[in-house]
Amino acid sequence: MENRKKILMKLFVSTLYLSAFTFGYVIVTLMKKKFVDEYHWIEENEMLDLVAIAQSAPGPIAVNGAIVVGYKLAGMTGVVTAIIGTIIPPFLVISLISVCYNAFRDNFIVSQMLSGMQAGVGAVIASVTYEMGAGIVHGKNA
Repeated sequence: MENRKKILMKLFVSTLYLSAFTFGYVIVTLMKKKFVDEYHWIEENEMLDLVAIAQSAPGPIAVNGAIVVGYKLAGMTGVVTAIIGTIIPPFLVISLISVCYNAFRDNFIVSQMLSGMQAGVGAVIASVTYEMGAGIVHGKNA
């Protein structure tokens, strides 16, 4: 029972952290690093399948990814834990932005930062595509 509590706590903290510091598909790379490379909870091929499921379902990739990973690790309790961890950061950020909307709406610096983030997100998506694609290609050649 204690081991299950530890897994749920790690899952919650991990999804909270990943959701707090990522946008869109960037979360796929960090989920792979966290759940496959660091914790060894999921195999790489399994992660590819989970990402495919998350992408095919309607809704944000972060929530869908959290659902499939949470279910794989701890069933419905894992799903609820992962969803809560995933939705807290954007909920807080959107709530804060909505309160300060008028201050952000016409701010030149904020608009430039968001434009710069687009380039970074593109690079991360390209990196994920390369890493996962290279793994598949090398697996087929072996």
